[in-house]
Amino acid sequence: MATTRAALTTDDIRMLVKGATPDERALAAHKLCRKIDRADLGEDERQQAQEILRVMAADAAELVRRALAVTLKTSPLLPPDVANRLARDVESVSLPIISFSPVFNDNDLAEIVRLGGPIRQMAIARRPKLSSKITGLLVDQASEEVVATACANDNARFSDLALQKALDRFAKSETVLKAVAYRSVLPLAVTERLIDMVGDQLREHILDHHALSAERTLEIIVGAKERATIDLVDQAGRTADPQAFVAHLHRAERLTPSLLLRALAQGHMTFFEWGVAELAGVPHHRTWLMVHDAGALGLKAIYERAGLPSRLFPAFRAGVDAYHGMEFDGRPGERERFQEHMLQRFLTSSQAVSRDEHDYLLDKLDRLAGFKARAAG
Repeated sequence: MATTRAALTTDDIRMLVKGATPDERALAAHKLCRKIDRADLGEDERQQAQEILRVMAADAAELVRRALAVTLKTSPLLPPDVANRLARDVESVSLPIISFSPVFNDNDLAEIVRLGGPIRQMAIARRPKLSSKITGLLVDQASEEVVATACANDNARFSDLALQKALDRFAKSETVLKAVAYRSVLPLAVTERLIDMVGDQLREHILDHHALSAERTLEIIVGAKERATIDLVDQAGRTADPQAFVAHLHRAERLTPSLLLRALAQGHMTFFEWGVAELAGVPHHRTWLMVHDAGALGLKAIYERAGLPSRLFPAFRAGVDAYHGMEFDGRPGERERFQEHMLQRFLTSSQAVSRDEHDYLLDKLDRLAGFKARAAG
């Protein structure tokens, strides 16, 4: 083993095998491990070096075995059988290897998860890289602290199922929920479920850093779900992507006739157009032409194609006509005046709205009146 022996004297090798004290053998082990890790070894030399490493791993002195583990913890040259032997050693020897060694495969790590206990599981959770197979095992078997550590490790891959299981097992654990929330990337389904499980501060973080559907974003901002329907109307007029917004509402079965009517009553014509287009399965440009057709048939045809209830058509007709009959004048408060006019047209032009819809329109008028009073004061 010429390359290795060039750096180690005969006394060094003798000291490794027969050194009088553990300190002496540990020093020789450290020196040899550094050489093995850095030298360009041929195949024969590599095999001889591995045999020497096996001698070290079997040394009775913990200091020697630890010198081996610490020096070669990140080396790809450590034989897998030696790494697995060290992983079953005392913690001072095993933890450096378990935490960093690149020679373990998933089967090796899975065995450590199953049999190694919580301290070794924690070392695995902190590794520089973890596959979804191993994180899945940790979620199934490890403690709250270990699972939180793995979830906080952005170099650990998680399947959607594993993250859902983590939320199932530790639904009451603020530590785990926070670790999941602060991952750099989350599946949409996990993100939206997490929203219902965390406090306001984490909701704000999720809102700022993770993709959410329009509906769920609103529920964060608004709060109670039972109030979300009314506030969806206001969001309908502010969304930058009405097509995506209405598509998600449709999938979530929230794109209701009442929501469209309330949005139209507030003058959110663009949202109304996209909502009808989504329900009818007709491109927006064609829907626009039919909604704004000067004749009597266009709106009715697209309305029926969208499957909206016939009893509400007079109210929608009144809303569209009111929209066409009003113009913005550019003065302060024009949006509120526009909405007030539209709401009044609804209340006076149609008897088709339900009691809830009627009460909603009256409530909006009261709120607009309050706004005008504050503005005047």
